[in-house]
Amino acid sequence: MSGIAGIIDSRGVAYPLYYALHALQHRGQEAAGISTFDGQAFFMHKGPGQLSEVFCEEILGRLAGNVGVGQVLYTQKAHRGRIENIQPLNFTFKNHKLSVTVSAALINREMLRSEYEGKGHIFSTTTNAELIAAMIAHELISGVSAEEAFVNTMLRLSGAYAGVAILDGILYAFRDPLGTKPLCFGKTGFGHVVVSESVALDILSAVFEADVCPGELLTITQDGVTHRQVLESDHKAYCVFEYVYIARPDSVIDGVLVYDARRKIGACLAKNPPKADLVSPVPDSGIAFATGYASESGIPYIEGLLKNRYVGRAFIMPAQNLRENAVRMKMNPVRRHVTGKSVILVDDSIVRGTTSLRIVDMVKDFGADEVHLRIGSPPIVAPCYFGVDLPTRDELIAAGLDLESIREKIHATSLKYVSTEDLVASIGIPAEDLCMACSGGTFPLDIKNECSCCCRHISPAGQ
Repeated sequence: MSGIAGIIDSRGVAYPLYYALHALQHRGQEAAGISTFDGQAFFMHKGPGQLSEVFCEEILGRLAGNVGVGQVLYTQKAHRGRIENIQPLNFTFKNHKLSVTVSAALINREMLRSEYEGKGHIFSTTTNAELIAAMIAHELISGVSAEEAFVNTMLRLSGAYAGVAILDGILYAFRDPLGTKPLCFGKTGFGHVVVSESVALDILSAVFEADVCPGELLTITQDGVTHRQVLESDHKAYCVFEYVYIARPDSVIDGVLVYDARRKIGACLAKNPPKADLVSPVPDSGIAFATGYASESGIPYIEGLLKNRYVGRAFIMPAQNLRENAVRMKMNPVRRHVTGKSVILVDDSIVRGTTSLRIVDMVKDFGADEVHLRIGSPPIVAPCYFGVDLPTRDELIAAGLDLESIREKIHATSLKYVSTEDLVASIGIPAEDLCMACSGGTFPLDIKNECSCCCRHISPAGQ
């Protein structure tokens, strides 16, 4: 789970990339990087921390060029803390200049990495970006065209990925054939933009053109965009967690306004509501759900918790103790709103249950008589192999407990999750085109020791 952007713009790209990545900061807060190209050389700056900690006006002023790529990074546990993994990654070989940044979780990564080590590639990072760059470079060295190098690389990747790259001044963008990772593109008066979410187009006043189709490769120059369908699948696997938690509510992901989907989910949760005085979101991810719940139930929407805007997302903090400490730092109950009241709290998900327990206890400590918890996703019972850093089954509270046991453990007066059927209906995408492995335990690709869905057939386009 990272935010990526690629821009080609005749006025320069450093500041547009910064603004685009700022709109995507919710997708990664561990590190940030930008690479630009002026026709002769790359200019790059990257480092750990949030975007504003890594970049300043002086640094941006040194990033010359009319084409560039960037990323805000969130890494999985196994690769966390490695400075060398911060993207983009730049390479020079055989008169080619390549810069790559990807948000990727490849299930055939180890096999491919071993193969290219056997071909003599020495890896200096543990990133999928370097592996993909090695594959592209190998194709170019073998004599194929630039476009075919990307095509041949995509044909060999298995998993979830979205990427942008600069090769010899041309911008490329590519997306996995199941569409698990979001990617869209737009146009400004001076060039083209490719980003993880549409909100990054909005901040640049770019006109949304389309989502990058699953399995599609875009070749982008100052003159326009060329499309090539590389891979096709009979069904997609759009990540349901994008609509529940990851994406910003004002983003449109594969035709669905995230805010509307969350509001509809909240309305579904309001069937047979308990007697209560107020509906409150767990900020910020619960807001859209809570508005839908309040509207459907007729119970007043009143914020019982307020957020400290200067604390990051607890879910993507790398250590459990940091997540737990962040809860008190992150939000505070409004005592006069909750004291002596029956409160319905609406949140996006329960993962380990520790955060939910602390929130429920905190609201009760401030005087609430009852705390009814309503959750905008089904119980999470399985880990994710496609880039959402969900913990192991042993850590997932719903993997080993029934509904009543979970309710008791988190001290809620009552607990209700949205049903899978209501979730699918609220998003508006057919169930067979969604990846719901985290709640259903059935994965869209073959994962060792996991149950996989055999209904998705992926093949080169046209076959």
